[in-house]
Amino acid sequence: MELQNLYKYIDQKKKILDANRPLPPEVIENLREYFLVDWTYNSNAIEGNTLTLLETKVILEGITVGGKSLREHFEVVNHKEAILYVEELILNKEPLTEHIIKQLHYLILKNIRDRDAGKYREVNVFITGSKHVPPMNSLVPPRMRELMDWLYSDEANDLHPIEKAARFHHDFVYIHPFVDGNGRTGRLLMNLLLIQNGYPITVIKNARRHEYYKALEKASVEKDYNDIITLVAEEVENSLDIFIKALGKD
Repeated sequence: MELQNLYKYIDQKKKILDANRPLPPEVIENLREYFLVDWTYNSNAIEGNTLTLLETKVILEGITVGGKSLREHFEVVNHKEAILYVEELILNKEPLTEHIIKQLHYLILKNIRDRDAGKYREVNVFITGSKHVPPMNSLVPPRMRELMDWLYSDEANDLHPIEKAARFHHDFVYIHPFVDGNGRTGRLLMNLLLIQNGYPITVIKNARRHEYYKALEKASVEKDYNDIITLVAEEVENSLDIFIKALGKD
């Protein structure tokens, strides 16, 4: 019931945004630049990247930051390219496929782990600090096919779009189909699904990292999705507030 009330409140705000579409070009450009930096910084920081928000912005502008590793620089540049790819997919109304997932992952990991970029893992992995053990590598392809089947199933389509995106995000990282880069790829996929349904870019903040991991763990171990769905919904609402404020609406 709490989630249903939250959806109702969020969708009231979404109606305000929808009523003002198409957004003025200057508003779109300003928000695009804001979220490009904010999304890239937070998604990388969750995974341990030590660059600050300002350093991330500087690298996105093409400037090298002294004292930081090449990998951290590539993580920023790669994430920007992945966002641009997501924008292209949305513009072309491309349905999500495994090929697209692999391409997104390739963009995230290129120049960092080229051997593994865009390829499902061929080894078994363990997640530090988690009770959840991802499926054996031999099970990754069939589990991913099952996930994609679920995405286009009646069951998934009957869910609220926020719940559908949050559940897909969790189930993707639960499978952990790649050796590295699953979190960043998963958050890109979550956003792709949300934006396709008219919601704004949604950023899970690094400040909520512990809460985010705890919510994913609860869904993995206890099959209770409530916390991860609620967290995603709250961040969707935060983004809607930013968009509405940018439009000068109350």
